[in-house]
Amino acid sequence: MPALVLLGAQWGDEGKGKATDLLGGSVDYVVRYQGGNNAGHTVVVGDQKYALHLLPSGILTPECTPVIGNGVVVDPSVLLSELSGLNERGVDTSKLLISGNAHIITPYHVTVDKVTERFLGKRKIGTTGRGIGPTYADKINRVGIRVQDLYDESILTQKVEAALDAKNQILTKLFNRRAIAVDQVVEELLGYAEKLQPYVADTVLVLNQALEENKVVLFEGGQGTLLDIDHGTYPFVTSSNPTAGGACTGAGVGPTKISRVIGILKAYTTRVGAGPFPTELFDEDGAALRRIGGERGVTTGRDRRCGWFDAVIARYATRVNGLTDFFLTKLDVLTGWEEIPVCVAYEIDGKRVEELPYSQSDFHHAKPVYEMLPGWSEDITRAKSFSDLPKNAQNYVKALEEMSGAPISAIGVGPGRDETIEINSFI
Repeated sequence: MPALVLLGAQWGDEGKGKATDLLGGSVDYVVRYQGGNNAGHTVVVGDQKYALHLLPSGILTPECTPVIGNGVVVDPSVLLSELSGLNERGVDTSKLLISGNAHIITPYHVTVDKVTERFLGKRKIGTTGRGIGPTYADKINRVGIRVQDLYDESILTQKVEAALDAKNQILTKLFNRRAIAVDQVVEELLGYAEKLQPYVADTVLVLNQALEENKVVLFEGGQGTLLDIDHGTYPFVTSSNPTAGGACTGAGVGPTKISRVIGILKAYTTRVGAGPFPTELFDEDGAALRRIGGERGVTTGRDRRCGWFDAVIARYATRVNGLTDFFLTKLDVLTGWEEIPVCVAYEIDGKRVEELPYSQSDFHHAKPVYEMLPGWSEDITRAKSFSDLPKNAQNYVKALEEMSGAPISAIGVGPGRDETIEINSFI
């Protein structure tokens, strides 16, 4: 039962799309198990660049079946637009499967998300404004709309009425907005039913049967470990569980079926949105990392906050996910620095701390303790093996591996599909 989980080991944007796509030729199914169109993956195939938001990265590999699991929240308009865009570029999307138990992002979820963020002002979380959080809130409150509800107008109408009873009170009385008409929402959602129907399936059954047949299934997390609703830098987090445990609940497979958990690490650190970030840079180095690394959010278009590599976070990701391997991305971006700082611990109230503090207040006040590693100036984008890397680049990778607590089994040395050094096979 070769089931693998691939997830972000920092705050997201680590390059999961490239890693998933590279494995796509060796796997039979690629499954998104949480999040929605608030996650963005960039995949470069030859001279073509693809920006994926809701679809699993395996959609670009013809031999692979891409799956949107029950733990994902789906905006039908975004999904259909993304499918249409890929079809226009000659990508076959007919093998996509969508769980009938996945929850639907409705227009009122997007409205509530945007007005709430504006209302919070300086206290805002920094959401993408795409309705993700309100959709998960409705799921927990048991007033959510699922994909399967699109095929029973009576049930759909009842559920929309129940959801809007409270939301319209909030919109009109608190936010001074117009009430949303039930009929209008129902009509829009029913308009997606026929177009989505060819993709809807019992994905839990499909995936478990595939594993019983010894098919290779890759579970792909959106966002990253530090954005997990339970294990991230709360409240500056997403609304779901990108960590490895989320793959089991978000796809409907048992934990005993997971054979490997791969964490994606960027060779430095970035994050989008508000929240603490101990190694964040506000100087020329930060600007250079942003420029060279092309650090702009695939989904949001926002500039990413940039900082040096944080080994404390990497160790934490290893622990909470049970990581068996790391895929280190964007090593090439660090070419040209004479010395490269790496955060090995924090200083909090004058004390050295080597593990991520559980206290939100402590983490907000954490100051990075750096160790300086020698840099390199040679171009590494054509390196095909670890020995092809300059000695200082090799030492940098070895140091990160030792500090992070799991072996680095692959290294990204450029944005292209073939610009990767594989040290140990993932499968």
